[in-house]
Amino acid sequence: MSRVPVPCHIKGAVALQVGDVRTVQGRPGVLVIDVTFPTAGPFELQEITFKNYYTAFLSIRVRQVGSPNQSSTKWITCLRDYCLMPNPHNEEGAQDYVSLYKHQMLCDMDKVLELRLILRQPSPLWLNFTLEELQFFQHGPQSSSSAFTKWLSHPAPYEQPALLLQQALPDPDKVSSEVQQMWMLTEMIRASRTTARIGRFDVDGCYDLNLLSYT
Repeated sequence: MSRVPVPCHIKGAVALQVGDVRTVQGRPGVLVIDVTFPTAGPFELQEITFKNYYTAFLSIRVRQVGSPNQSSTKWITCLRDYCLMPNPHNEEGAQDYVSLYKHQMLCDMDKVLELRLILRQPSPLWLNFTLEELQFFQHGPQSSSSAFTKWLSHPAPYEQPALLLQQALPDPDKVSSEVQQMWMLTEMIRASRTTARIGRFDVDGCYDLNLLSYT
């Protein structure tokens, strides 16, 4: 099934300070990015793609349309401390492209209204970290080509070629019997044919002068 991007509005990252802000050691170790979907409305999220930029861990919270007995203002954690850099102090995974899918989430991702991305980088080696090229996808309408492929792979009973071919073929036992009879007739004809050489002018091993004179 095809996927289509969901229009979204990505708000600016908000830094949560870690350490004493009055000292040089104080630096933002956590960023929060809110994502809204003002034109999409509630939708079922299928995939998130982005390019990492020195973010070590990612958590995601989701706000969904609530049931009649549940408020829609409640945030639910759907991804917790997903590792983007195996070692925050090394560059492995620091600038990788990442895809997160619906089945990796901790809750159902239907009726999504808003997402909150929580980025963490505990290492003091990297001055900046974020997520770039963020995109969100939902299922698109079924294309005509995929429907045609499905029709070919599941033909109707009266369209199944194997059944039509089976009905058109003759009975194999009958064909075998007729072939056997033809073979026997061929052998009989071959056995009845003479192998003696017939001369052109000889009669009982002698030549007739009258026949020779006419030629």
